[in-house]
Amino acid sequence: MKEGKSEPHNFRDFQETLDWSSPPSEWPEALRSMWWDACEDWHNAHEIAQDISGSIGNWIHAYLHRKEGDKYNAGYWYNRVNRNFPTYSLAEEQKVIVDHLLAKYIL
Repeated sequence: MKEGKSEPHNFRDFQETLDWSSPPSEWPEALRSMWWDACEDWHNAHEIAQDISGSIGNWIHAYLHRKEGDKYNAGYWYNRVNRNFPTYSLAEEQKVIVDHLLAKYIL
């Protein structure tokens, strides 16, 4: 997949974009946030997530604080989105969120 030339349709496609210099600006904020997270740039992921309103923003925010190791803050955000604190791995949750976003936005 060439940089900026194709949109991901599934998680594997999404992973193939991680060598790009940045996510395309036309992607939804939520997907761009998860792209930065997948590139191990927690700060950029969190900066974007803070500006996403609604349940998807709260979910990503919860996940990012879980990844950061701040269980208390993560729990607050999971409660805001009516989700239990996950018992599965961060990698699994990342995939679940990205799959959800790709299904929702169908780029």
